[in-house]
Amino acid sequence: MNKILFKLGVLLICFMPFFTMAQSKGFSISNGEFQKDGKIIKIHSGEMHYERIPKEYWRHRLQMIKAMGLNTVATYVFWNYHEIEPGVWDFKTGNRDLGEFLRIAKSEGLYVILRPGPYACGEWEFGGYPWWLQNNPDLVIRTNNKAFLEACKTYLEHLYAVVKGNFANQGGPIIMVQAENEFGSYVSQRTDISADDHKAYKTAIYNMLKETGFPEPFFTSDGTWLFEGGAVEGVLPTANGESNIENLKKQVDKYHKGQGPYMVAEFYSGWLDHWAEPFIKIGSEEIASQTKKYLDAGVSFNYYMVHGGTNFGFTSGANYNEESDIQPDITSYDYDAPISEAGWATPKFMAIREVMQKYSKAKLAPIPEKIPVAKYPNQLIKSSMDVLSWIKTEKAVVNDQPLTFEKLGQGHGYVLYRKRFTQPISSGKLKIEGLRDFATVYVNGVKVGELNRVFKNYELTVSIPFNGILEILVENMGRINYGAEIVHNTKGIISPVFINEYEISGGWEMYKMPMNEVPVLKNETIKPGRPVLYESTVNIEKTADTFLDMTNWGKGIVFVNGHNLGRYWKVGPQQTLYVPSCWLKTGANNFVVFEQLNENTQKELIFTDQPILDKLN
Repeated sequence: MNKILFKLGVLLICFMPFFTMAQSKGFSISNGEFQKDGKIIKIHSGEMHYERIPKEYWRHRLQMIKAMGLNTVATYVFWNYHEIEPGVWDFKTGNRDLGEFLRIAKSEGLYVILRPGPYACGEWEFGGYPWWLQNNPDLVIRTNNKAFLEACKTYLEHLYAVVKGNFANQGGPIIMVQAENEFGSYVSQRTDISADDHKAYKTAIYNMLKETGFPEPFFTSDGTWLFEGGAVEGVLPTANGESNIENLKKQVDKYHKGQGPYMVAEFYSGWLDHWAEPFIKIGSEEIASQTKKYLDAGVSFNYYMVHGGTNFGFTSGANYNEESDIQPDITSYDYDAPISEAGWATPKFMAIREVMQKYSKAKLAPIPEKIPVAKYPNQLIKSSMDVLSWIKTEKAVVNDQPLTFEKLGQGHGYVLYRKRFTQPISSGKLKIEGLRDFATVYVNGVKVGELNRVFKNYELTVSIPFNGILEILVENMGRINYGAEIVHNTKGIISPVFINEYEISGGWEMYKMPMNEVPVLKNETIKPGRPVLYESTVNIEKTADTFLDMTNWGKGIVFVNGHNLGRYWKVGPQQTLYVPSCWLKTGANNFVVFEQLNENTQKELIFTDQPILDKLN
């Protein structure tokens, strides 16, 4: 019997290395360290959102990350970018091809940190939530609410079906998954919700991720002073914006059994920017110096952002503060990041690369060749069309009260609210406290003023003649993506309209203008002050990246060959729109501009080879 036990013991000892090898395959957190295939590693990551970059440029941008000396790319998955209509999912077309992004990252030798939300923030429309969730009266977002959690589960199941097979323990690039996002911050703002309910919600999301199939390890991220509300038992807490390494270690130890690993999940290499506010810049030396401190201390980090890209279309979100009821984010998500909006290596990139090279045993990958950029000749406008006339060819929705975008079944773009008056108003104070977010107001087709949630301008004086028509063209400038007000995110006119304290009800006509397709223009005479669609054909011999200079325009959006480049607005600080060469073609290119203000009739498109992101008017 003793001989048999001895032989079994010898066999067990012989096979132990194989068992250890099998158990250590993949990525794990063990003994206070990140480990890949049983070896201790440090995560040197850069945040880059595939949704904000043309698919054709993904490889170039990932190569730029690697050339900066990083080994990982972190990315949000924005739920509303993939559920394009209720129950309609798209993980394949264009920038939505997440599977391809993961394959390219792996082929470039980069790990991936996946940040699936369901809440993301990221200066993205509604923080990643689909707008139509607000139409369910039983659903309360970001809470321990049955209807909301069921919607989250459906999203995570669809996402997992796309990313399964891409985790490190399956030979894929994904090393970690975030459980929710910055929940401690939300807890600190939503004191109306009990601590028990907050805990039930964050625990439910964590369990949902595991039950759906997402593997360990998970992480949370918050400011270190917010770990109490955001940390989840058994999950690694990481810090956002923490430069004090002792604070980082102290707080992680407190919520992670007295040990690391220690990671700054959002190391801010730049900052976000709003319309009508200065463009924010952070110095290269400051970022390079802090990078060195992290490297010396063995702290892992993720630059937020390493490359921002662009809020194409209607994807930009918004914030708010005491001075402004809404602070819409600009179209550019340049972020003053090391890699510029157009993918250029900035002085900040070079400063970081120099530091990373000093700490690397191997020579860093070469910097990819810059994508060509061109300043095309100015191009004349060939046709124009009045928007107020065009929109009224569509069938109106009629209701006693103005309806929100959501109730009209429209998520983004514009709605024209129209009301006929059977009695004159010689001089009245038009008041729309429920304006969301920007409006141009017309009486009998003549512009009488603007209302603007950004500047808290909710009223103006109007005179309406007998049988007169009041028209209010309302723009959604992006739903709030951060803070307690995220739960109040309906758009359009969301409360009664008053003139001289008299509620205007009955017979409101509403014309939807989502602008999800490029309008077909018929050339006609236009008038200053009325919204206009302009069209130009730009003939190109050789495609290159370029920028449209919108300095002389007012406010609106631009389509190029069917792609919505995003919003421009004369207030700045952004005055140009980035035009990727991959969206251009040799020969004729179609440019369509929707100009809301049209204070001066436009004659031409102006191109430049340099962005203008810091000019306020």
